[in-house]
Amino acid sequence: MTLKDIHTQFPILNKPIRGKRLAYLDNAATTQKPKSVIDSLTRYYSEINANTHRGVHYLSEQATFQYEQTRQTVKQFINARDTRECVFVRSTTEAINLVADSFGKAYVKEGDEILISLMEHHSNIVPWQMLCQRAKAHLKIIPLNAQGELDLNALPSLLTHRTKLLALSHASNALGTLNPIQEIIHLAHQKDIPVLIDGAQSAPHLKIDVQALDCDFFTFSGHKVYGPTGIGVLYGKSQWLENMPPYQGGGDMILNVTIEKTIYNDIPYKFEAGTPAIAEVIALGTALHYLENIGFPLITQHENHLLTIATQALSEIPGIRLIGPTKDKIGVISFIMEGIHPHDIGTIVDQSGVAIRTGHHCAMPLMDFLGITATARASFGLYNTEEDIEQLVKALYEVKRLFKR
Repeated sequence: MTLKDIHTQFPILNKPIRGKRLAYLDNAATTQKPKSVIDSLTRYYSEINANTHRGVHYLSEQATFQYEQTRQTVKQFINARDTRECVFVRSTTEAINLVADSFGKAYVKEGDEILISLMEHHSNIVPWQMLCQRAKAHLKIIPLNAQGELDLNALPSLLTHRTKLLALSHASNALGTLNPIQEIIHLAHQKDIPVLIDGAQSAPHLKIDVQALDCDFFTFSGHKVYGPTGIGVLYGKSQWLENMPPYQGGGDMILNVTIEKTIYNDIPYKFEAGTPAIAEVIALGTALHYLENIGFPLITQHENHLLTIATQALSEIPGIRLIGPTKDKIGVISFIMEGIHPHDIGTIVDQSGVAIRTGHHCAMPLMDFLGITATARASFGLYNTEEDIEQLVKALYEVKRLFKR
């Protein structure tokens, strides 16, 4: 399979925006959906709509079968040992909150430490702040160097007997920096410290193997891997999940309930209270099959090619400064233009049909470190083309013309 003309499989990409061809370059925020994923959602509601796990009638059995088939698909997608280690959640954000709440209750006490980095998305900062406040624990930070890379020289001294968990993004949503997580996990495990990897930005671009990484937790969101919103995955080693208390109470996470007490269900169901996002889970399975059918070697090669071309093209525009120019990164380019606010950049290029993201990208501590308040960000997906980059560059020259810079 090639990626030539693959954009034709994504209905929204063939929709003109403001009378112009759409160049969608906001994939780090959310990806567009292929027709097969859209059809999967429609098929569920029109052909098998029923609740899972609780019915003996045909529709419920079909819904349950397809729901659990996706769990098997997720297991294969990330190479988990067992489907029991794959928990369905609403998003990466909920997955991290689940671990912060449940792992925190079981393992984090007063005086303990949680270690994160300065480049984290707010979703991998705020839950740990909340945990530390509740438990009277301390939040420690891995610093960055001038290139926007983790300062690994500082890491060994931060990993102490008080460190109960290291939570780290696989790749930065704001800079695209790809962290050396295998090396970091190895260092943490030498001191018996479990590691959570926020894979929201890596799962769409790289082949994930949680066994090879040996991470203790891994999270990703459906809407960033060409699937629906409202669904995500938490992978956790069974040894941790089995000893963590439930995150929420309700139906499906129980084995038996009396007025006096409740016996909780086995993993992963212990963490899946209530009616799940059934249609979204099934469509997530479709999206993951879609990616696997293309193959990550091809996806990675294609996106790296676009990143190289775009980096060169933007570097040649006078007045543009690239932010976080590290060599090891995913398809994300953050930049600023001299004397022009990023929001103005985004508004003007939108008139040319170019969709980019502007702002602090939910990474305000990182922006503070860099000494800026916001950037413009172009991020690539498997359906992007060199024509999209040309359209972006042309639109940026229009920004310069309007501001006469």
